[in-house]
Amino acid sequence: MEPWGEFVDVKVNAPEALRRQLRRVQRGTVLIGTVTDPYQPAEKTYQVTRGCLEALLERQFPINILTRSSLVVRDIDIFTHFEDISVGLSVTTDREEVKKIFEPHSPSIKSRVEALKMLHDHGVPTYVFIGPMLPLNLEKLFEMLAGIVDEVLIDRLNYSNKVKGLYRKTGHAPYLEDEYFIQTASLLKERFERKGVPVSVIF
Repeated sequence: MEPWGEFVDVKVNAPEALRRQLRRVQRGTVLIGTVTDPYQPAEKTYQVTRGCLEALLERQFPINILTRSSLVVRDIDIFTHFEDISVGLSVTTDREEVKKIFEPHSPSIKSRVEALKMLHDHGVPTYVFIGPMLPLNLEKLFEMLAGIVDEVLIDRLNYSNKVKGLYRKTGHAPYLEDEYFIQTASLLKERFERKGVPVSVIF
């Protein structure tokens, strides 16, 4: 058995299988990226996500996408033809050094913010998912995102003992406290809502 995280099985027939399924189901919002990132590195080669988007566009199914990858901007030409769409990126901190500790193999924070800006500039409705909320500077994060997102979701999620151990090992234990999350999330919510951006906080 291959080690988890070191292999990927590409379902190259997914777009056609999706087309067949769409003929039989009622129209409803399709969530893309809730379990596995739809823009993994392999997507650049195989374009499975792009093929599925084309299938969904043919029937104008509403879609909601969440990713960590700037590769998402490749499909702006498709996004702009959807009548009902929302594209989000996970931005869990403003600090690259924190990202490297907790999300070591993920795209840079800078690339995610730039992707959000490009999507927003092309008229694609955008949102940011600050979850799990990692150690951050709320003022810097707000400045990075203000003006390029139409909605904000903030989530603490549940940390496993392994992740809690990493917090403690790297000197970030205070950021595990309920008080930190509640206060930081509340202040972020306040700042974005002043700009007219709706914020949902999952405590």
